Amino acid sequence: MQLRFKHAGRKAAKPTTLKDVAAAAGVHVSTASRTLNPITRHLVAGNVALRVERAAQKLDYRPDLVAASLRTGRSRLIGVLVPDIADPVFSPILGGITESLLAAGYSTVIADVGSNQDRQIELIEGLMARRVDGLVLATVSRKDAVVDHCLRRGLPAVLVNRTESQPRLATVASDDAGGMKLAVDHLVALGHRRIGHVAGPQHVSTGFLRRRGFEAAVRKHGLPAADIAVEVASAYSRVEGERVAGALLDARGDLTAIVAANDLLALGVYDALHARKLRCPADISVVGHNDMPLVDMVAPPLTTVRISHREMGEEAARMMLEELAGHGHRERAVTLTPILIVRSSSRKLNPGEAR
Repeated sequence: MQLRFKHAGRKAAKPTTLKDVAAAAGVHVSTASRTLNPITRHLVAGNVALRVERAAQKLDYRPDLVAASLRTGRSRLIGVLVPDIADPVFSPILGGITESLLAAGYSTVIADVGSNQDRQIELIEGLMARRVDGLVLATVSRKDAVVDHCLRRGLPAVLVNRTESQPRLATVASDDAGGMKLAVDHLVALGHRRIGHVAGPQHVSTGFLRRRGFEAAVRKHGLPAADIAVEVASAYSRVEGERVAGALLDARGDLTAIVAANDLLALGVYDALHARKLRCPADISVVGHNDMPLVDMVAPPLTTVRISHREMGEEAARMMLEELAGHGHRERAVTLTPILIVRSSSRKLNPGEAR
């Protein structure tokens, strides 16, 4: 006996189209399209937009991103390049960028690209092959080949956290020199006069401008040049902070305070002090820069300069959206104001110690 089985499966449901949503909402397809595009949503009257959104939700509408990309010539993807994704400083910056772009209908591709510019350009070419609409760069040096490449290729780009010496793209960064002034003013107010600086890499704006801000601040306070010591780190890392701080301490045993160009370097200063059986702040006060996550949990909690990292990311996303809309200004530079966060790593000197 031969048995025949009827296929019991059901045909896959036909995907809901934009036309279906428009019909259910009683509007033209173009109105439904404008409503469901975060960039043009504001062009649709509130009650109409609400009707379209409810229809889309009820019908479980999912836009065909590939078709939209082919139709508009845009992928709605933005590449974000960071030099070291393990650096806690970049987490809130990335959060501000990704959330702001997502609210505008864009997704992000985050690339950890290190400091090799040839590799960065190679990665950018890969992202362009995947048709990213623009780049947010947290990687630039003071004269950057990647910026050259973006300008040559006509790829919209904005800079975040770091700047070039001669601005060529829209930029958002903190007032690096102003941050160092806050740190020096704080230490001088506590009675410190022999202050060292663990400077960041000088090929990037953060290291260069913070060193310049430190030197300007000590001059403003009239501190003798002989009382000031600066050593430059080759990278923003705890290991480099320990090495450079060790060189400072070995050369200048009379220092009472050290200002570090960022918090990772400041943690390295802690390591160098520990290795020499020196105490913070009893022997040496330490001030960092950035207020990265968890520096309030170290021993002692770190006095540092706080940067508005999330706001920085949000502003970079706004700049990118302006570039994509054709309203960008390459000469635009937004500078955010830092604040000093005083914790236990800095102390007031007694009169005899401040000689």
